[in-house]
Order: sequence, then structure tokens, then C-alpha cells
Amino acid sequence: MNDAIQAKAFDFKPLYLQVKESLVRRMIEGSWLPGQLIPSEIDLARELGVSQGTVRKALDTMTADNLLIRKQGRGTYVAAPEESRMLFNFFRMVPDSGERVFPASHIVRRARGKATPAEADALAVEEGAEVWRIERVRTLGDSPLLVETIVLPAGRVAGFDRLTEIPNNVYRLYSDRWGITIASALERLKAVSASARDAELLGCGEGTPLLEITRVASDLEQNAVELRISRCRTDAAHYRSHLK
Repeated sequence: MNDAIQAKAFDFKPLYLQVKESLVRRMIEGSWLPGQLIPSEIDLARELGVSQGTVRKALDTMTADNLLIRKQGRGTYVAAPEESRMLFNFFRMVPDSGERVFPASHIVRRARGKATPAEADALAVEEGAEVWRIERVRTLGDSPLLVETIVLPAGRVAGFDRLTEIPNNVYRLYSDRWGITIASALERLKAVSASARDAELLGCGEGTPLLEITRVASDLEQNAVELRISRCRTDAAHYRSHLK
């Protein structure tokens, strides 16, 4: 097989994936907004000139990616960040008792600064670029579960300094205020020891074993939006991932 034919073969995408990309583009451009009812499969098939089965497969893939939500008897909607399915897709710490509980949070501090080399690499910005850092403690019930630092490129969140409060669900904030939909996240897990700062905020002893979760969250175009480092107590909770 010559190089031209081989390149063409690797460039081929199934039709349903081409349809998916077209529909995701509508979300990126703001034609489809979070919480909006989308057209029916029949209408989309007619508009795009493909079969209803191809559209259905594209929508199935988008639903599996948590970009869409199907509601029985009501239709298919663009997933909003407040949908519990999406929240728990991005939050994996679970009490050892097993129930799924979304944690409360309170802001410890927020400040503007310059990106460190590690932050710049994670967020694909220049070293020294302006970033916002948010430190907060998240609790389950009355017990502190984790302390996390969220780093955002200042250029993506214009007017961040004018926020009077930062809500618990920051992904909804990104969507509502800046039109940013978090579509995916890459996480790295590591065992660490509690620093003096961790111990102060989490109410544990310095040196206590913690689970550190480093996450880079990306938008629909796979551009990095957020770097988040969470340091979690695991004496009464664990990280759960459902593999399929």
C-alpha cells in the first residue's frame, strides 16, 4: 500500500462519528445550549442527509460521553452541568458506606498569580501566564474530605475578579458565565503524605496518608480549561471507578 492510500485509510471516519463531530460543533458554537431540547432523530437525519440509524448511533455516543441526556417521553437534551449524572462522572470519591453524596465546599482563598512550569504545561499556556488559583475544602456531612487547588487560565475566565461568590459546582459556573462546557478530564492518582497545610485544613495529623488526584479538565474542543489538585482523606472514603 502506497503512502497516499495508507494515509487516506487512516483518515477515514465512520459516518456516525462524522455526524457526531458536526453535532458537537453546534454545542461549541452555542447553537445548542446546556439544557436545550435538540431536534428529533428524524429531523436531524433529514437535515443532515443520513439515515435515522446513523443519527441514533451518533446520539448514543454523545449520551455515553455525558454530552446529552435522554429523558423518557420528553426527548434528548444537551446535558447541563447540574445534571447529577455529570457531577458524579467527574467526582469519584465515595463514602465507605457506599451511598453517592456530592460534597459541599467552602473557599479558603483565591488569588491571581503567574503559572508555574507545571501549571503552564498542564494548561497549555506560557510559563508565567496569568492564572487564578482557588483553594477550597470539600466536606461530606460535617467531615472534611479533601482540600483542592483549582488553577484557571485568566484569559479563559474574563471578569473572574468580579465574582462575588464561587459556587460549589464550578463546572456550571464555567458554562453559565463563560460558555465553557467541560467534556472530558484526565486524572492521575498518587499516594502522598499530608503537609502541615493539609493537616490544618483536613483536621488530620501531618504525615497522614492521603490520595492525591491531579486532574486536567478540557472543553468540547479538547482545550485544557482547568488544573485541579485534590488531596483526599481515605480513612472513611475511597475512589471508585466503574470500568466498562
